[in-house]
Amino acid sequence: MSARGLIASAVAVLTAAAVTVGCSSESSDTAQPDTVRLAVTDLQGLEELQREFGAFKDEFEKQSGLKIDFFAVNDRTAAAAALGADRVDVVFTGPAEYVVIHEKTGAEPIVAIERDGYRSVVYTRTDTGITSLDQLRGKKVAMSDVGSTSGHLGPSQILADAGLTPGADVEVLTVGDTVHESLRRGDVDAVGIGHHDYEEFMAEDDPAQYRIVAEGPTLPPDLLMAREGLDPQIVATIRETFNDHFDTLLPAMLEGKDNAKYENAKLVNVTDADYDEVREMYRAVGVNDFSQFLGD
Repeated sequence: MSARGLIASAVAVLTAAAVTVGCSSESSDTAQPDTVRLAVTDLQGLEELQREFGAFKDEFEKQSGLKIDFFAVNDRTAAAAALGADRVDVVFTGPAEYVVIHEKTGAEPIVAIERDGYRSVVYTRTDTGITSLDQLRGKKVAMSDVGSTSGHLGPSQILADAGLTPGADVEVLTVGDTVHESLRRGDVDAVGIGHHDYEEFMAEDDPAQYRIVAEGPTLPPDLLMAREGLDPQIVATIRETFNDHFDTLLPAMLEGKDNAKYENAKLVNVTDADYDEVREMYRAVGVNDFSQFLGD
């Protein structure tokens, strides 16, 4: 072969190699073996994910042998879409969100984290004279965000269990962070909220001025859920890592400021059936279609 022919052949080989490398670099949505793409529904942006879960990521990788790639989502809807499109493998989310994401994508629980004191309460001012739930018939009750497990669904279930239909027998006002202030001003007759939020309100007010009318049971836990079709061995490794090393994984999580709610949390193994309680809460607010997020 002439020198010119050898040069042309070499150029062709190098060009083919460059094309091959370029194609492989475009498959960023496909997870590498032993890599888990993780999203957290209540955190926005990669910077926040790294700040809140960076220490956890390091500890989990150390104990599991798996690698975590953070996948930032703007909200629960984006997390569900990413799961359905096979762009994320595992989502850490709350019980109300889980029910809808499961319905949309078929994603299943891996392991769950039960928060200490995670329950709902209904409370009022002592000067209202209200001492029982049946006295709330025809009254106004403030709750926090639409679809919140502890601040909306849980209190609504407390009312339903007492024979009161939220929205019919009791006027429910979802007012976000102003729930306590609305009771203090007298705009409503009672508040339904998470117990931890109640404690925070009392820390800044006079507890003697308020009375808890009812407390609900422990709410279903937050959980890690796996996309449909995720390698069963990966799922088993995640579950085993949590079961064997929760004593070091939890402190790593608690290094994130927003994760303080998991102080004294317990690890529990769950199945989809454990969230039927949440489905009942949806029904308590008149929702029988679990494929849409409340408030969207």
